[in-house]
Order: sequence, then structure tokens, then C-alpha cells
Amino acid sequence: MKYSIIIPVFNRPEEVDELLESLLGQEEKDFEVVIVEDGSQIPCKEVCGKYADRLDLHYYQKENSGPGQSRNYGAERAGGDYLLILDSDVVLPRGYLRAVSEELDRKPADAFGGSDRAHDSFTDTQKAISYSMTSFFTTGGIRGGKKKLDKFYPRSFNMGIRRDVYQELGGFSKMRFGEDIDFSIRIFKAGKHCRLFPEAWVWHKRRTDFRKFWRQVYNSGIARINLYRKYPESLKLVHLLPMVFTVGTALLGLLVLTGILLLCFPGTRAEGWCLLLTGLIPLLLYSAVICTDSARQNHSLKIGLLSIRAAFTQLTGYGCGFISAWWKRCVCGKDEFSAYNKNFYK
Repeated sequence: MKYSIIIPVFNRPEEVDELLESLLGQEEKDFEVVIVEDGSQIPCKEVCGKYADRLDLHYYQKENSGPGQSRNYGAERAGGDYLLILDSDVVLPRGYLRAVSEELDRKPADAFGGSDRAHDSFTDTQKAISYSMTSFFTTGGIRGGKKKLDKFYPRSFNMGIRRDVYQELGGFSKMRFGEDIDFSIRIFKAGKHCRLFPEAWVWHKRRTDFRKFWRQVYNSGIARINLYRKYPESLKLVHLLPMVFTVGTALLGLLVLTGILLLCFPGTRAEGWCLLLTGLIPLLLYSAVICTDSARQNHSLKIGLLSIRAAFTQLTGYGCGFISAWWKRCVCGKDEFSAYNKNFYK
């Protein structure tokens, strides 16, 4: 068997239904599906039963241990030459597996990954969040963009690896967040050949609202410091940009507030206007870039405007998590931690 598709699931039966439906339409048919129910209170066993006679599907239930350990559980029971790791909230275009096969036929790889896009059926908020997570103006293109500030590290929503390499490296670590980047770092450190498959992209739903999105990126900021403590060389300039953005936004906001206060007094209005514009113009210019680029890509001004909120949520959320973790781990010497453990995936 060529592919084993491993999908950890936590309380998402509706999304599993959509993902399995998209697997039925794949042009490449040489694959099995391994569903690992990670201690869900709302299981997807009944959903999986709908596809039992149409897919080579294996369903397992286990106690909750997080997505990384659930992927390892599935990998131990998989029989494919390649393991394809997907999140339960993705949907595959018809040519996904064909694109993977074509890339492997063109040039072998030990590990690989693809990017993600927003489907037309996604909500405007999901499209805005998708834009923020994939745009060069927010992530530097490190999540699979054509323009990028750092090399591509496969991530667990769309990752592939040879089964023997997975076993050699021991799979995912017990990190609660950032475990996919940890795995990708170990893949590179082991000297394995890892690359981006541009045409093997997925539709990725991500978070459904900005509160959940904040939790996700805040923990991502914490995870970056946790990774730095394990692999100091892994911290690059691009990873510092959200922290710089967060501090800069706070300082610019302080200038704006100070300017408004000074405008209230006749003798300091000139200084007030100067501080107000100094703080406001950079924020407005960045917002205009985000809105224009997103509106052009999504053909929607509303999504462009929502993308401003998504971009500021992403960068400041990540930056706050990064700063908090840096203080606690690098200054105070505390152990690895994360802020949102139980309700992040709900």
C-alpha cells in the first residue's frame, strides 16, 4: 500500500464527514485511512461507519493525549509506505493524492508538506483568518508561500513522511503545541530530504472565530520559545517579527492616546496632532496593505476588512505568547508550559 492517511480527531464528527467525503473523490486510490479518536466526548464512530464499505478505513478510540501522540498511535497501526498526516478540519481537492504521487515520481523525498487555502464555502471570518495565516505580509510566507523569509517546515495539517523515516525518528514528541515544527526540525537535523509540494494543497478551515484564533496563535508564540529552548539554532529573525510588531503596536497606540489627551488642552494641540499622526499613520498604512491585498485575493472588501482584525489578532496574539514564554522560561527559568490546554481544540 502506498499511503496511510492518519487523522487525529477530537470532538469534530461533522468535519470528519467532510474530509472522508473528499477522500472518496480522490483520483489516486492506493491508500488507507486511519482515524484516531483522541478521547472525544462527541465521537465520530457513526460517521466513519458510513464510509466503512467505500474506503479502506480503520477507526481507533483511545484516551486523550493530544494530537501528536494520537498521530503516533495511528502510525504504529498503519501499513502504507508513506504516512500522510492531516488535521480533521481539512478537505482535500480531487487531485491532492495525484499531486503527491507526481512530486514523488519526479523527485523522491523523505518528508514533504503542502500549503492550504480557503474554500468558497468557508465563512468570511474563516477566509480572513486563512488569509492572515498564509499571507507574506503576516507570516513571511513560511507556511508554504512562494515568497518566504525562511525555509519550509512541514506542518501537521498537511504533512507526509516515509513510514521508515517516521519510525526511525520516533514520530511526534510529547510537546502539546509546536510538536509538528519539533518533528520537522528533527527531520532536517537527521539529514533527511524534505521539501514543499506546491500542488498538494488542502482547504483548511482553521478557527471559526477570533477568540479561538487568539488562543491558537498565543500558544504558537509560547511554542516558539519552547522550541528555542530545545533547539537554540531554530530561532530565526522571522520568528521575532510578531514580537516586534506587538511591542511596536503598543508603543504606537500609546502615542495615539497621548496625542488625544494633549488635544484636550489648548496649549498642547500642536504636539497632540504630531503624536497622534505619528502613532496612527503606520497602523493605517499596514491596515491598508492588508485590506487591499486580502480584498484582491478574496474578491471581497468585507473579507479585506476582516483580515485587518485577523492580522492584528495573529501577530499580537503570537507576540504576547512569545513575550510571556520568554519571560517565564528564559528569565525566570520555568519549565515548558502552554496557556490553553483543555479548551483549545473544542
